[in-house]
Amino acid sequence: MVKRPPELLLDVGGIGYELQVPMTTLFDLPEVGEEVTLLTHFVVREDAQLLYGFREEADRRLFRELIKVSGVGPKLALALLSGLDARAFAQCLQRDDVATLVALPGVGRKTAERLLVEMRDKAGKWLEELSPTIPGAQGQFEPAAPTVDCRTEAEQALVALGYKLPEAARLVSAVDDDSIESSEELIRRALKASAPKANR
Repeated sequence: MVKRPPELLLDVGGIGYELQVPMTTLFDLPEVGEEVTLLTHFVVREDAQLLYGFREEADRRLFRELIKVSGVGPKLALALLSGLDARAFAQCLQRDDVATLVALPGVGRKTAERLLVEMRDKAGKWLEELSPTIPGAQGQFEPAAPTVDCRTEAEQALVALGYKLPEAARLVSAVDDDSIESSEELIRRALKASAPKANR
């Protein structure tokens, strides 16, 4: 397994598969070299064949529902799931929380409102059954000096999710400190910092 956020390269029986994954999945992956099982969704377009990977079935099901919404393609659905997992999205539906969705890259107010309306009708009981509680603390990490590569990877990942490069660089710079050991942690903190204060 090779991590290049938001992409992964997985070795499956000697064959390499390139997958795009949301950050919520990336944060939950084991170390490089260890075995991992991912649920996938295959998208065929005229100009490309794309494979998307998910750690949780609920996230894959949410992705599949999101891409059915008018104006929401796989790229935007991936960006949504990078900022919110299925449980957090369920909370947005329950609270009619437009502000949290608008804070995500590529989501304007009209898109957020349409998402809430259409997903409330399409999602079905499986979203309602999810716990509405969003995990708070993300856990502790051993301190290690960040590298330039980590910052670059974090910025590139944010750009891939829809942020402009100057904004991505600003977010990464604002959260970068000596306690960060990986690009994944930089991305996690940058996404958290970009969320509305009321939802932190």
